[in-house]
Amino acid sequence: MFNEFKAFIARGNVVDLAVGIILGAAFTAIVTSLVQDVIMPPIGWLMNGIDFSNMFLDLGALTKGEASTYGSLKAAQDAGVPTINYGIFINAVIKFLIVSFSVFLLVKQVNKLQRKLARERKSDPPAPTTQEALLMEIRDLLKKK
Repeated sequence: MFNEFKAFIARGNVVDLAVGIILGAAFTAIVTSLVQDVIMPPIGWLMNGIDFSNMFLDLGALTKGEASTYGSLKAAQDAGVPTINYGIFINAVIKFLIVSFSVFLLVKQVNKLQRKLARERKSDPPAPTTQEALLMEIRDLLKKK
């Protein structure tokens, strides 16, 4: 069983997958920072100082028909109030759109490169091997006789 596991891990696909996951995690951290620290502050500023990550519905107050008495999401969560955190959801949607668009661009470029390599392979016939060249020489000599 250990040998099977070792063979499984040593296959190139698993190593490629591991590298992809590590790079994906790092890329996600960059996108998270981009959304939280670069994109959302100007959008909040343009919308009169709204902080999307702090937008929520206080379900306790909502069921009573009252306005929330909690000034922030953290205060509501610390009090144990059930909340719908739609601001965090908006941030997650923006992160998803950025990551999915980036993956789209990456896949598009990889496909373009693969098509280019395929065209190059088709246009250049492979050089004959030494054995093939020798056989062609013999064929040509036999034709001359």
